[in-house]
This record gives sequence, C-alpha cells and structure tokens, in this order.
Amino acid sequence: MFRNLRFYRVTSPWPESEALLSEALSANAFSPCGPFAERSAGWEPPCNDENDPLCRRLNGADLIQLRTQSRVLPVAAINEALEERLSDFRSRMKMEPTRGEVRRLKEETRDSLLSKSLVKSERNRACFIHAESLLVIDVGTATKAEWLIDQLRPCFDQFVCTPLTFNNLPADLLTGIFMGDSPLGFSLGRECRMQDISDHKSVVSWRDFELSDHSIRQHVVEGMKITHLGVGFDEVMTCVIDQEGVVSKVKFIEGEVVEQWGEDPKVKLDADFVLLTSAVRRLLEDLKKLLGGFAN
Repeated sequence: MFRNLRFYRVTSPWPESEALLSEALSANAFSPCGPFAERSAGWEPPCNDENDPLCRRLNGADLIQLRTQSRVLPVAAINEALEERLSDFRSRMKMEPTRGEVRRLKEETRDSLLSKSLVKSERNRACFIHAESLLVIDVGTATKAEWLIDQLRPCFDQFVCTPLTFNNLPADLLTGIFMGDSPLGFSLGRECRMQDISDHKSVVSWRDFELSDHSIRQHVVEGMKITHLGVGFDEVMTCVIDQEGVVSKVKFIEGEVVEQWGEDPKVKLDADFVLLTSAVRRLLEDLKKLLGGFAN
C-alpha cells in the first residue's frame, strides 16, 4: 500500500470523525484539469469509488488520497510549433522578431497547444495516526510531501505540520545496526549507501549484498558514514531508512496472511491498511525508544 514513509507532526486540531474529515477534504475535492490549466489537484476517495467518502478511518488512523492531474506538453513540441510562428512573422513583417515578440509568440503557442494536450494523473496516499498526531505520507521526495501538505491547508481553518524529528540522530542507530547491533525488532538488510565525511560527492552503494562482510564494514571504521541502510523490522517488513529517519522501499513479507483477503478491492484495501498502520505504529514505538523520543 505504501512504499515510502515520511513522518510529520500535526499540532493543530484534526477532525474527530470520518464524516467530519471527509467534509473538510471536500473543500479541496479533486476536479479535472481545465483546458487552459497546467495542473489541478484535490482529494478523492482512497478506493477510487466516487460514491465513497474522501477518507477511510480504521485501526485508529485515517487514509486519504490526493490526485494530481497535469497536462503533458513537451518543450520540444512547443519549440517546433513556435518555429512555424516565427517563420510566419518574418514573412509577414520582413524583419526579425524582438525578444519581447518572441516571448509573446511563445506564450501564444503554449496556450494554443495546452488545450489540445493529453492529461496524466498521479495519486499519492497519506495516513493520519491519531495516537501520535502523525501524518505519514507515501511520496519519494520532500517536495512532493510539501505539495500534498499544501493541498491539505485549504481544508482546515488552521493546519500546523512539521517534519518529525527525534532527540537522537537516526544516523547513529543505522551505524549501530550496520556494525552488528540488533536493537529491538531491527535486523541488518542487504542494501546501504555511504558518504565520505570530507567529500559529500564521494558516495558508494551496495545492493543485494551481504553487508556483514568485513571489507564493507571497514569503510565505516575508516570514516565513511551510513546515509541509507536496508533493514528488516519485526519479521513483518523490510525497508530502507535514511539518516533523517525517512523510510523508503517498504515491502511486507508475503504470506498467507497477506493474501487471504480475496478479490473485493475495498476489503483488501481495509486489510492492507490495518496491516500497514499496525506495523508503522510498532516501528514508531521502537524508533521513539531507541532515539530518545520525539523532539519538541
């Protein structure tokens, strides 16, 4: 269900019921991209059924889904159409267009092509865990996370949200796991990335490799730092954790328990969401213990 876990603390009020949250999200519900708009975004039902509410509350958490629709208009297509307009201008005016004229013609070209261009949609999910007042966002970059958060702001009178930080550095925990510690439910995976402390451009990665090998650990002994580390957690999931505490490449260990939910998409969605939120809660509890709690 989620491939990435980016954690944000929400310190402003959150709706008390599924119905109230769905009503709040409707203030910025998704509507298709207009003919002259480059992009539109809004909230839609997580199960992609337009008759469902805009959120799903289960297991003490809310699942929400943002849809972003944008028009596909390659720069090369604009430039090719612009050349035709410039050629026509030279023929009519018997002179070279000024910079201002080129800029105007380019804007006209773009506007004329925009309404004819195709559209594509991207969907990103997030969940709000009530017990910790944490928003967990499934996106690969901080920029995409901020975009999702920006779409939440119009839905609330007040929305205060900041990246989750811990009292101790996640990087120290990663180094300990890499060097042989197995704290709480964590175990060493088969992927890591290191960076030279004196030269940030000097980066080395290993994937699908036995990381307990002495020759690999020697790099840390000699001064390189772990920036990303693959780990197993609680015999339920594998993932990669970076030095800031961002989790990526989340994968649940497959088995009969995961696959027994049948073909009903809504039943499977609920089952996957309960599995996800239960694992994320345990992960957060262990990180909280190992990293000295959440920073204020």
